Amino acid sequence: MSSQDQEQTDGPIPTDYDIAQSTDMEPIWELVEPWGLGLDDLQYFGEYTAKVKHHAIERLREGAADKAQNLVLVTGMTPTPKGEGKTVTTVGLGQTLNHIGEEAMIAIREPSLGPVFGVKGGAAGGGRSQVLPMEDINLHFTGDLHALTSAHNLIAAMLDAKISQDDDLEIDVNNVAWPRAIDMNDRALRETVIGLGGKTGGTPREDSFLLTAASELMAVLCLAGDLEDLKTRVDRIIVAYNKQDEPVTVGDIEATGPVTMLLRDAIKPNVVQTIEGTPAFVHGGPFANIAHGTNSLIADKTAFGMGDYLVTEAGFGSDLGAEKFMDVVCRIGEMTPNAVVLVASVRALKYHGLDQWPVDYDGIAEAGVEAVEAGFDNLDKHVRNLQKFGVPVVVSINRFPDDTDAEIQAVLDHCQDDLGVRVAESNVFADGSEGGVDLAENVVSAVEDGDEDEFTMLYDDDDAITEKIQTVATEIYGADDVKYTGGALDDIERMEELGFGEYPVVMSKTFHSLSDDASKKGAPEGWELEISEVYPSAGAGFLVALTADALTMPGLPADPAAADMDIDADGNISGLF
Repeated sequence: MSSQDQEQTDGPIPTDYDIAQSTDMEPIWELVEPWGLGLDDLQYFGEYTAKVKHHAIERLREGAADKAQNLVLVTGMTPTPKGEGKTVTTVGLGQTLNHIGEEAMIAIREPSLGPVFGVKGGAAGGGRSQVLPMEDINLHFTGDLHALTSAHNLIAAMLDAKISQDDDLEIDVNNVAWPRAIDMNDRALRETVIGLGGKTGGTPREDSFLLTAASELMAVLCLAGDLEDLKTRVDRIIVAYNKQDEPVTVGDIEATGPVTMLLRDAIKPNVVQTIEGTPAFVHGGPFANIAHGTNSLIADKTAFGMGDYLVTEAGFGSDLGAEKFMDVVCRIGEMTPNAVVLVASVRALKYHGLDQWPVDYDGIAEAGVEAVEAGFDNLDKHVRNLQKFGVPVVVSINRFPDDTDAEIQAVLDHCQDDLGVRVAESNVFADGSEGGVDLAENVVSAVEDGDEDEFTMLYDDDDAITEKIQTVATEIYGADDVKYTGGALDDIERMEELGFGEYPVVMSKTFHSLSDDASKKGAPEGWELEISEVYPSAGAGFLVALTADALTMPGLPADPAAADMDIDADGNISGLF
């Protein structure tokens, strides 16, 4: 979200970069010292960024029992293509909790260069609710994405060396499951042919690239409990199948040790600060369709040892991000959320209520209260879905400059009178913590009134794979039934034979709609969810069910965000935010 969307002033509109550059940051070692981290606990990347060393992580995790460990998840209604401000809300809420006297930490995902240079631009909050230093976070940061890219491609290289040089594993070259990776949007690499150039070029075969954030290694890194667990998960990643249709793993091609070695530092969580001086972990960034879409568990568990509240977020709308957080992340990480903040916006409500409005939003700002009310079905469905997990829900209305008081009041009245849930207008983008007090107080009230024992996941480990898929499809998406096409049912039978029947299921679905049809807005009814393929992410520990082709390698648009970026002779960056 850009500052142009929300900031109103009498003069020129300051960019996120302008706001960031006008902020006096505190040296990171001084910032985190009151939170239990000493000089020797940190691995430094300049004055304002550090990684937490392994011994400190262990100490903080052991000390977490003395903290309240209140976990607050920020998610959203089905977003417009521009996004509705989950990260802004996450950062702003964390700042505001500290502002009102609580001890709160923040944990968010770290940006991928592909989306940064493609459509989104900077990706770490915005306005007066952002994490700093913004330019470092968005450009290379501490090298985590590069380490993951190198580790991923080491597996690919060792796999092809095994195929070409010493194939004692009898790998089926037509059944290789491990593509290459690059941290850049490049549609030309979606489908490739490798091994050309004669005998010295290797074994010719079809291959592809995916975005590093879409690599299973990213999901593995973000679900690993420690370095030993990371190594165990890497070892069991399936990279291919042999001619007997048996899995070939990273361990089988003897890549486990060197891959884990490359990720030795990447698994350490990165700590930075918000614009108001709240410590924030920025670590990991798996996709929310083919993976679970949240920052690392190791960052969450470290944060639990530093504050009484942890505010984190899940990707896309609650049908994708929050469901995976509850059913996958909390299951694997043995965590219990204490409250959920559902981010809504006037423009998203209009987007879902008025099919005649074009995607470029022409006319949306001029539409009034009736247009807002027409989109309540989508908001209501997300609220009802979240309540099924037994967690208190607080609706946060992220206010934009074009929103009228009457439109905001209509949403407030609907949430209070019709849904019976806590709701607050949020102005944390423009005003920082001063604009989030009502939201923070509602969150504290929800946590205090909630009961952790009421938290429940939608399905049990021993439920059949088809039952897990059916539950998510009908309970969360609103489908009438599930239809399996192609070899999906054979895939499920194969997953059970391989011993993956107890794995949770990650559903890969469009984020533009609650249904599997991106064009359907609101809360669609009378439709079937179509599953075309089911495959294992054995290292991460979940199954992926595809409802359509998942785009794991985006392309740059005709006018990429990168074209508006520049740097001057003094190193000042423009256009990134």
